[in-house]
Amino acid sequence: MADIQLDTVDALMARYAAGILPEPARVLVEAHLEMQSTNRAKVAKYEMVVGDMLEYLEPVSLQSRDKALEAIFAAPSLPMADPTSGQPKNALFPKAIREFAGLDAAEIPWKRKLPGFKEYSLGKIDGCDVSFFWLKPGRVIPAHTHEGYELSLVLDGAFNDTRGRFVKGDISVADESIDHRPVAEAECPCIGFAVSQAPVKLTGSWRQLLGDMIG
Repeated sequence: MADIQLDTVDALMARYAAGILPEPARVLVEAHLEMQSTNRAKVAKYEMVVGDMLEYLEPVSLQSRDKALEAIFAAPSLPMADPTSGQPKNALFPKAIREFAGLDAAEIPWKRKLPGFKEYSLGKIDGCDVSFFWLKPGRVIPAHTHEGYELSLVLDGAFNDTRGRFVKGDISVADESIDHRPVAEAECPCIGFAVSQAPVKLTGSWRQLLGDMIG
């Protein structure tokens, strides 16, 4: 994601429609579109714009016709009108997340990162660090900023920070311009899917940091 400008959800949707997102970010957006219908029409409009632009591009000869056709047929399709059809009973994660990670919420082998803060890392995929996070109700994440982009999709529960409230299906887009201290809301644990370009950088006072670490 280093060469892609991602500072808003709209920018993320536009690049999804253009097919230029890293695979984990594409999965995150597809899962968002499954969970919330708001941006589906916007993505469809972006796709129309991309299609119109393609009509004016000069033709380029294919280096390998067979490989190009293989890539086209292997490309993922957008969610259909009812993307939740076939959802397994009691499944928490949307289909795109389940297929990408190969598991649902109940199957995640969580690892404790801090008191009340668990994580499961999928490692580095397509240049991105990919992970799930679990926050107990009321848990504060230590104040931090970002050395690159971080995309977070709320899969259950909610959290808030200085930018506002993020609920189930919402995407948080954070970069080096954001310095925040997210707090999981009190009603239930907050579970999310995160795709990041680089590690976070802790900020704030040592006293606050120590208190947040202890939880």
